[in-house]
Amino acid sequence: MAEIKDPENTILMELKDGTVTIELLPDVAPGHCARMKELARAGAYDNVCFHRVIDGFMAQTGDVAHGNMENNFNIGRAGTGGSDLPNLKAEFSKLPHDRGTLGAARSQMPDSANSQFFINFKDNHFLNGQYTVYGRVISGMEHVDAITRGEPPMNPDRMISMKVAADV
Repeated sequence: MAEIKDPENTILMELKDGTVTIELLPDVAPGHCARMKELARAGAYDNVCFHRVIDGFMAQTGDVAHGNMENNFNIGRAGTGGSDLPNLKAEFSKLPHDRGTLGAARSQMPDSANSQFFINFKDNHFLNGQYTVYGRVISGMEHVDAITRGEPPMNPDRMISMKVAADV
């Protein structure tokens, strides 16, 4: 496991194969980092599926409204919702969408990110400046690489739990 420098800004995502440690970047995207921590602390991300997983591109999850596989789950609706909280303003930066970075999923409107996010499987620099980067995987990327592919996957993987390291 990676060395955790700032437990308050580190996320521990439990997947079927092990723990993914994510370093949040509050200096770059404070609103997005605060939202992820708020939803993680509320347990909103627990049991939420990876509803869009494209080989060689990214794995998307975080639909807390329709993606919880333990609560009225419907794979056909997963990816269409967010949280009850207001949408976030875009926090674009010069940080590139490199392998292992976290990006805020959104609609065509830049200020429409809410709870959904994606993890890049490879460098996806065509996304630079268009989607907020607010974290990076610092250990466990092999577990992200093992997430079942599909749009949506036939048998989707899920985030078993997501916690802020300071709370563990």
